Amino acid sequence: MAVARSRPSCHCAPCDGYNNGFATNTDKGLDVNFIDKLSAAWTRNDSLLCVGLDPDLARFPAHLKDQSDAIVQFCTAIIDATADLACAFKPQIAYFAALGAEDQLEEICRYLRDTYPHIPLILDAKRGDIGATAHQYAREAFERYGADAVTVSPYMGSDSVEPYFDWPERGVIVLCRTSNAGGSDLQFLDVGGVPLYQHVAKLVAEKWNRNGQCALVVGATFPEELAQVRKIIGDMPLLVPGVGAQGGDVEATVRSGRTSNGTGMMINSSRAILYAAAQEGEDFAAAARRVARETRDEINRYRG
Repeated sequence: MAVARSRPSCHCAPCDGYNNGFATNTDKGLDVNFIDKLSAAWTRNDSLLCVGLDPDLARFPAHLKDQSDAIVQFCTAIIDATADLACAFKPQIAYFAALGAEDQLEEICRYLRDTYPHIPLILDAKRGDIGATAHQYAREAFERYGADAVTVSPYMGSDSVEPYFDWPERGVIVLCRTSNAGGSDLQFLDVGGVPLYQHVAKLVAEKWNRNGQCALVVGATFPEELAQVRKIIGDMPLLVPGVGAQGGDVEATVRSGRTSNGTGMMINSSRAILYAAAQEGEDFAAAARRVARETRDEINRYRG
């Protein structure tokens, strides 16, 4: 895989947009703020389904495995096959960085912005660091990749999240109650009589969300906790991983996390869609579309 091209440094904060080859606030698809774009996508595609882009070369179709741009070909085919079924796309940066394929991630993000500017692009990076470093991570997400939103960790506190708010039109999606079993090691620690994940939910809702740009990550594998978070945060959007390959129950997830108008969630499925078993006559993209449609329709049955 090709190594990502180096980038020149910028000279302002937040940086002055596309003059260094990065995406700008006024690039196609980036002139509407994240929350408004997400709300429109819920309605336009009648969908709460977020399609995760986690490219695993070992699981690619044989005809792609020797192609230098295999990741671009695979991910853009998935995007084209599912764009009318999704409320968002979520590339997981580790799958690209591990292969030195950040340049291909840039190309995929550019393709998504140019071809489907109405669909939010969420960079799943789960960043968390001190302010100066966090600012660079924000530049990476919002300027290098042109993401509409990015996932971040709250563990280092408010000053590690603050730099992302310098881009008020972009979404900041904060880890809260994650879908992995080990999350309970920390997220259930008692903090003033409530578990830590509820403290995080309240902190984000009451203090960090002053620009109305925040969302939370809450796993589908814990529907009771999902319901508790929804009570705390009101109508704030939730990114909900854990359906599909992780086994989260769709009905329980939707009933626990939906808002009063039947929206409020980006329910993510990655591997179950990307690597769906093809039926007779299907290629990988057609199989992905079939499973994405089935998942979207199953979610919709419980939206109320």
